[in-house]
Amino acid sequence: MKKILGSLMVLAMVFAMVSCGGNSSNGGREAQELSGAGATFPLPFYNVVFEQFAQVNGDAVAYGGIGSGGGVRNMRDKIVDFAGSDAYLSDKEMANMDPVIHIPTCMGAVVLAYNLDGVANLNLSGEVIAEIFAGEIKMWNDSRLVELNPGVNLPAEEIIPVFRSEGSGTTFVFTDYLSKVSGMWASKFGTGKSVNFPAGQAAKGNPGVAGVISQTRNSIGYLGSEYAFAQKIPYAKLRNANGEMVEPTAASISAAASGEIPADTRTSIVNSTAPGAYPIATFTWMIIYKEQNYSNRSREQAVATLDMLGYILSDDAQSITSQVHYAPLPHKAKELSLNNLKSVTYNGEAILQ
Repeated sequence: MKKILGSLMVLAMVFAMVSCGGNSSNGGREAQELSGAGATFPLPFYNVVFEQFAQVNGDAVAYGGIGSGGGVRNMRDKIVDFAGSDAYLSDKEMANMDPVIHIPTCMGAVVLAYNLDGVANLNLSGEVIAEIFAGEIKMWNDSRLVELNPGVNLPAEEIIPVFRSEGSGTTFVFTDYLSKVSGMWASKFGTGKSVNFPAGQAAKGNPGVAGVISQTRNSIGYLGSEYAFAQKIPYAKLRNANGEMVEPTAASISAAASGEIPADTRTSIVNSTAPGAYPIATFTWMIIYKEQNYSNRSREQAVATLDMLGYILSDDAQSITSQVHYAPLPHKAKELSLNNLKSVTYNGEAILQ
């Protein structure tokens, strides 16, 4: 790779060279096998982008969708090359690990999918969602739901909430949103990858939640939007911070990221005040160690890891996001990430030089 001249533009050009043009784009090194684990939320995007990366760069990437919590544990145990997580690591979590960096890979939405006979459209607010998952709204024809859905024949049936059974970044994003819009939720349950939901049915992974909802009448659950789209499960419009009822689209998800992004990219964009913003939008990240020489990894593995991340940040990969119902990263997030990758080392020496 040519020596970087100090500008992000040049760095981006180098990444583009690395990620295009067949197997020769890997600089002549041997093809590598990389492994990662974590979030199921971005799995449909990763399945496509890893296949394309293998075609253009020759490196194979195996990824296990075991939930963000499991991915971070594997990263802490140093048995993977990267972790996928929809929840950025807290300062406390980072203090108990060797230094890491977060690289956002795409944006997506957490939707409230439901299974109600004869109800094609459903409106929800954050406060009502919180009361449903707290077990305080128990019936579909509750007056608070009726008020949000004039003219809709909501059944006199018990609501069955569906939630994640394992530590999940999707749960973190969902409960982060509920904590911002509901003082009750913040005080009783709070934000976390795992929460003690008082009622309902648990399922493993976004695919598991989608499966339970599709098979269970009168159910409602939170999951990554792609899984609702793929299984043709209806999902609600949500009232955002401006009082607008909004559907999750590439435009409404992108609107949520229109504010400032910190240098390390660790930020929550739920309940955005931007006009037209979908209220449960999120980045999803890959997390890697700054020092790549660990667990007998070779320098070639480290280079391949950065090549992979460079490809994901490229225009070619980001153009895939909308095809699989996600949204591309804003320019600022890509710029910050390319800059952060310059800090990654092998035996203390910067890899990108």
